[in-house]
Amino acid sequence: MTDDSRVALITGGGSGIGAAVARRLLDAGQRVAVTGRSEARLRRFAEEAGEPEALLTLPGNAAEYDDVRSAVGATLAKFGRLDTVVANAGFATGDSVAEGDPAGWTDMVLTNVLGPALLIRASIDALKETRGRVVLIGSVAGFVPTPGNLYGATKYAVTGLAENTRRQVTEWGVGVTLIAPGRVETPFWDAHGGLPPGELLTAGQIADSVVWAMGQPAGVDVNTVVVRPLGQPN
Repeated sequence: MTDDSRVALITGGGSGIGAAVARRLLDAGQRVAVTGRSEARLRRFAEEAGEPEALLTLPGNAAEYDDVRSAVGATLAKFGRLDTVVANAGFATGDSVAEGDPAGWTDMVLTNVLGPALLIRASIDALKETRGRVVLIGSVAGFVPTPGNLYGATKYAVTGLAENTRRQVTEWGVGVTLIAPGRVETPFWDAHGGLPPGELLTAGQIADSVVWAMGQPAGVDVNTVVVRPLGQPN
């Protein structure tokens, strides 16, 4: 690893897809910063990864602009550059608009929709310098309507944000990739009472898609990747 090796910042990087992406990038010799609300979860991830010098853990809220700007600044201060940001932080309340509890909706909408926008805003100047990439973790739910699913509506917003952002930043040489997973075996399902039936993807399989999109040759901009487990009908 050298001082000019690539640098990625991943929100919600202490577990699930974010942690899997971080591991893939570390294994590939990149330097990685991960954020998350839980210091304990970030600490466990760093310990499991072997406390590498190339890993920076940054507690913070992806939906708070001061926290996001601080994370970008800390990443630049430690590593000197920023090549990729991965907007991974997000969650679902597991209820519906007609029968659910609105108490949890504000946090979900802010994290899932405002969070990625804040990350783009905070990092775009650094990404212009490296002609880097924005990766947004969306969902199949952002393409296929599900009855009463407000979470799905937030992911529809992420789908739109990806293309709206691409149309602005492409002239600066910055790429934008939306990764939209189907059902994945992650802590996401804790709010739903457990894993759904049928085949599920692993977080590592989604991480493979993220790293593949990041590794395309100069001048190639992979924009939308929808990844389902074989057998998922919707």
